[in-house]
Amino acid sequence: MAEFGKDGCLPPLNPEDTAVPSDEAAGKTHCEVSVLNGDCGISKNMVGSGSIVAPGNHTGESANTSVGLDGKSEIPRRSSIIKSLAVDGVQLCTVLSADSELMHFTLSSDGSRQRKERKKTVSFSSMPTEKKISSASDCINAMVDGSELKKFSSNKEFLDTKDLMIFLEAEQGMAQVSEDTSLEVIQKYEPSKEGQLKGWLSLDGFTNYLMSPECHIFDPEQKTVCQDMKQPLSHYYINASHNTYLIEDQFRGPSDVTGYIRALKMGCRSVEMDVWDGPDNEPVIYTGHTMTSQIVFRSVVDVINKYAFVASEFPLLLCLENHCSLKQQRVMFQHLKKILGDKIHIDPPKPEDCYLPSPSELKGKILLKGKKLSTNCTASEGEVTDEDEGAEMSQRISIESAEQQTIAPKNFQLSKDLSDLVTLCKSVEFKDFPTSFQNQKQWELCSFNEVFASRCASDLPGDFVNYNKKYLARVYPSPMRIDSSNMNPQDFWKCGCQIVAMNYQTPGLMMDLNIGWFRQNGNCGYVLRPAIMREHVSYFSANTKDSVPGVSPQLLHIKIISGQNFPKPKGSGAKGDVVDPYVYVEIHGIPADCAEQRTKTVNQNGDNPLFDESFEFQINLPELAMVRFVVLDDDYIGDEFIGQYTIPFECLQPGFRHVPLQSLTGEVLQHTLLFVHVAITNRRGGGKPHKRGLSVRKGKKSREYASMRVLLIKALDDVFKTVLLPLREATDLRENMQNAIVSFKELCGLSAVANLKQCILALSPRLTGTDNSPLLLFNLAEQYPNLEPQGLLPEVLKKVVTTYDMVIQTSKTLLESFEGLYERILQTQKAAMEFHENLHDLAVKEGLKGRKLHKAVESFTWNITVLKGQADLLKHAQSEVQENLRQIHYSALTCNLSKGVPAGGSSGSESRGRRSMDAIPEKATAEEELTDEDN
Repeated sequence: MAEFGKDGCLPPLNPEDTAVPSDEAAGKTHCEVSVLNGDCGISKNMVGSGSIVAPGNHTGESANTSVGLDGKSEIPRRSSIIKSLAVDGVQLCTVLSADSELMHFTLSSDGSRQRKERKKTVSFSSMPTEKKISSASDCINAMVDGSELKKFSSNKEFLDTKDLMIFLEAEQGMAQVSEDTSLEVIQKYEPSKEGQLKGWLSLDGFTNYLMSPECHIFDPEQKTVCQDMKQPLSHYYINASHNTYLIEDQFRGPSDVTGYIRALKMGCRSVEMDVWDGPDNEPVIYTGHTMTSQIVFRSVVDVINKYAFVASEFPLLLCLENHCSLKQQRVMFQHLKKILGDKIHIDPPKPEDCYLPSPSELKGKILLKGKKLSTNCTASEGEVTDEDEGAEMSQRISIESAEQQTIAPKNFQLSKDLSDLVTLCKSVEFKDFPTSFQNQKQWELCSFNEVFASRCASDLPGDFVNYNKKYLARVYPSPMRIDSSNMNPQDFWKCGCQIVAMNYQTPGLMMDLNIGWFRQNGNCGYVLRPAIMREHVSYFSANTKDSVPGVSPQLLHIKIISGQNFPKPKGSGAKGDVVDPYVYVEIHGIPADCAEQRTKTVNQNGDNPLFDESFEFQINLPELAMVRFVVLDDDYIGDEFIGQYTIPFECLQPGFRHVPLQSLTGEVLQHTLLFVHVAITNRRGGGKPHKRGLSVRKGKKSREYASMRVLLIKALDDVFKTVLLPLREATDLRENMQNAIVSFKELCGLSAVANLKQCILALSPRLTGTDNSPLLLFNLAEQYPNLEPQGLLPEVLKKVVTTYDMVIQTSKTLLESFEGLYERILQTQKAAMEFHENLHDLAVKEGLKGRKLHKAVESFTWNITVLKGQADLLKHAQSEVQENLRQIHYSALTCNLSKGVPAGGSSGSESRGRRSMDAIPEKATAEEELTDEDN
């Protein structure tokens, strides 16, 4: 901002004076004020130089001090991931002192303090805007050589407990952080005894912390079962394998019990058995009509009994494709009962239940999926239609046409004993959606060929989603996939299909997505589907290429900082001894979310390449999105793949994180990492609008207000009309509050990923006069803390007060209006739902039929979904305001800029909330796109 200095930044503090700005300091024009927004200065031509430029030497001659090398040139120590982030060999370190005043100094190669003027900084956070230097993260850069920090000086060449506390909470997104938390980190990761005793974290300690499991990109909460497991079985995605017994291709490949062992150990919850008559009255498993080898049925049941619940306690689906004679069916029954015993779920479904039982109710149970005799069958056997996916594949092999072939169903005799073992997963043939909606029972399961499922997803996406709200759907690979290649599971997850059978023996992108997706929820094999796919009345189209009604888009900011220890691809030719790596960041999800970006290539550096590139992605359905990091070699012959890591969007941890790369076959590549910064916000842009060609403030003319669709049913249309004004008011309240906060952040020189705590910490040096007396104080006696002048103010601080007052005023208005608006939206939703049961009859009375009737029903679900979403957005905005007020209160106490504090209220550590790195739900509009050369 121009008001803060000629270069658009707050003027610096004199490094040799106290933290109180002097007149001389206020007159400087360079920008060195530190705020916790994840930035640092990076010089792109210094990486890999192996030396530090001596202070004052700007000619490029290097000093004798090596940077991060273990006795040999070009061999980085494990902290090289951080050491590459130096600035011309002279690092600026800004730390927060114990009394929250800022001290500035630079560290030269010999550790001495030097002045350093810099007019610009390069972003170190995921936001691609010009920003200031982070006190905590800049200390990483300052601590270039651990040997220089063996002795802790008064210059604070370390992080103390308060510095670390602020870094953990503001940058890493940790909740409920206190100085005790900082001490725990120091005790755990600081190698020096002196640092542990005095509560100081040196470079080596900081490196240990950044490389520890605590800084893994994967949310540790998701390493255990953390989702609601009491929903109906049809509300979960289920980790499934296809023809589990095969370990190579589908036509000539061998069958082996290791296929079951591997799948079950990986958390698979649905395995398949294709059973045929075998020699010596022992059933065997193989794919019929093919040349695959055979394994004995009994040995597979033994393996399943042993490994069924090793990786997960939740139910296992045993998909039984039975082609045996009645004689060998009796043998199958005996093996299943004797070996699996009480693990088999044999309780019949309850007639009064509308949905399947939950995974929690079925813990430790094996559910058999297969054909079942009708309930009125009293004989010891009966006739059912045959399931033969192998015949379908065999027929495919003999024809060239890729069109789906109609295979005449065959009948076979089914043993009643075997039939009675099938309870909750009866295999039935799918005809069409209207027939299923009318006749199918919740315990009946349909299997869809990949080709037919794709057609349903393309032609009838809404019906497919609604079908899967109640019934289980299994999708198996096309018969053309003789090589055991895999379909894209996302194509069917987006339709709500629970069981997408994958060929576990075939690595690659599709299997990476499957493994990555089921990492969440403790790798238990069950993942709760998005709420919009579970709610009885909700609208969602699987093929949407826009924002989802009722779901707030979020913006993912990823900065690929550096890499470490990239190996040469195993299958690569000897074109060069060293890799030329580059990184792809891929987003997988609904069509509106699918995107990818790549970094530049770093030539001849696999040890510690510096990428320093930021990307931004809009995520319209966060609950179904995944992020995949792929590292490739630009200098290759034959094989370019170095490593990858796939993670659900909901499992990302914000802040500075390391990403452990995996090989093509899924093994972890030891010590091979990406170092990244992650931030999640609700708005595109931020920072300085003139640098972005964009204003993130949205005026009323450019706002996108939620609307209600017309049903042509008068009674319902009248109900929905009553909520139009409350929806508009709610949008204005949210937008006004957001705009005020954005303006305040811009005035502080911060980006959209910053929070109000960071804003106040950034402003605090300017709110104190030259005689240490405060120019402004936060009055904490009231619910809404005012910023009160303590004397005459310069123009720039007057603008701060005005902008801050707008934040408080819009926040107050939102909180005071929340209850009334929220209640009116809910009441409209409730009134509309009273018509739901008789919606069809009402539409017919209005003369609607055919396509118009279908459109009316669709519009009704759309409106209900929008009302739910708008109510949630308003509730999120209320929570955001409350969190902002807590941050203001805490920051004012931390910076000693408060008045009217109640007795015993000075601590503030108990009242701190979580860093607001989580997205604030908002609706993105076309006006938020970049419009200039920064696009």
